[in-house]
Amino acid sequence: MKKSDRIPGQWALPVAAAVNGVGTGMYVPFTLVFFHYVTGLSFTVVGAVLTVTGLAGLTALPLAGAAVDRFGARPVQYVLYGVRVAGFALYPFAHALPAFAAVALVTAAADRAFPAVQQSLIGEVALGADRDRLQAATRALQNGGNGAGALLASLVIAFAGPTGYTYTAWGNALSFALAALLLRPLKPVRSTTARRRAGYRMVLADRPFLVVTGANFLNALSYSALSVLFPLFLLEWLHAPAALTGAAFTVNTVLCALAGVYVGSRVRRAGARRTRAAALGGTLFSAAFAAQIVLGTVRPTSGPVLGTALTAVIVVYTLGELIHSPAAEVLAVSAAPEALRGRYMAAYQVSWSLAKAVAPSLFTTLFAADGRLPWAVLIATSALAAALLIRVERRLPAEAVRPQAVTVTHAAAPATAPVAA
Repeated sequence: MKKSDRIPGQWALPVAAAVNGVGTGMYVPFTLVFFHYVTGLSFTVVGAVLTVTGLAGLTALPLAGAAVDRFGARPVQYVLYGVRVAGFALYPFAHALPAFAAVALVTAAADRAFPAVQQSLIGEVALGADRDRLQAATRALQNGGNGAGALLASLVIAFAGPTGYTYTAWGNALSFALAALLLRPLKPVRSTTARRRAGYRMVLADRPFLVVTGANFLNALSYSALSVLFPLFLLEWLHAPAALTGAAFTVNTVLCALAGVYVGSRVRRAGARRTRAAALGGTLFSAAFAAQIVLGTVRPTSGPVLGTALTAVIVVYTLGELIHSPAAEVLAVSAAPEALRGRYMAAYQVSWSLAKAVAPSLFTTLFAADGRLPWAVLIATSALAAALLIRVERRLPAEAVRPQAVTVTHAAAPATAPVAA
């Protein structure tokens, strides 16, 4: 792609994602401890509030999707950044339960809506294969930001003690404000065609897209396995040192940050259909989970052997993530009609949110029966997801399945007619 053909301000989205990732990485690894020290409330209360507000925050998705379709993704993105800035700036002052619950609810709503709006924004600033490139770069830099944020928070807490959690809350708010400023050069490309007066009924009637969304729910369970199931399996079933859990996360984060763009470009150069690439990623998930079953059966006692085997599992798992994620996300963006992309992405994001909500109870229940059983179920869900993607391929728009060599550059955001909710 020639320099003159590049998307106006295209660098802004990946860079903003990296800064956003720093903020997110500063509190996600320490969530319960973070909010316990910031608010002064007990772990039990914090956990209950975060669970309830997280589920309640899902109600923001339909509203955010409708807002994107009416106003465009970038203005909605600014609003969400503003809510998150205010939320994390206020957390250190929310010592009373009602105040903490109120701030947590508003912030959770913004957090739940953010990925759907960001995917819509990618759809507005790029077309064809450019979406794949932008998605891969955005994800890679966001992962790098997550790792940097976690390291930064660890250093602040190490030097400042419990007070460091307050500093990281304010640092997180600052990172979201900076990310919003970095989006200013971005020039969304929006169609001049009139908007259709249609709402979520059209989304629910689009069966091929619902299949894509359902397949993503099954694969999203695989993503949750790294943070929920892997540490449980490692410590309670394999009786491995806790340090291996941190090492596994480090390997995953580093590979995602350093190899994400390269792997994505290799997949595009191979001419892979997005449905097939997403299915291949799910197949690699299955291979990694099958290896976990083998490890859970053999239970090696040698530290070096176990460490090497687990590293190999994480590498295969991460490769599956790097192949699946860009293909699946851009497939969903490209399969959505432009006039209703916000609503479509909001519906698609529900698959991620539900998987995150279901995974802890599902995995722990299965684990109680046998430590290898959750991996067996994940093999089945990954295989089913791959089969669904291959089966629905012919019913999806051709431009959604195959990356097109099309670049849209200079276009202004037109005035559009309101869309029904």
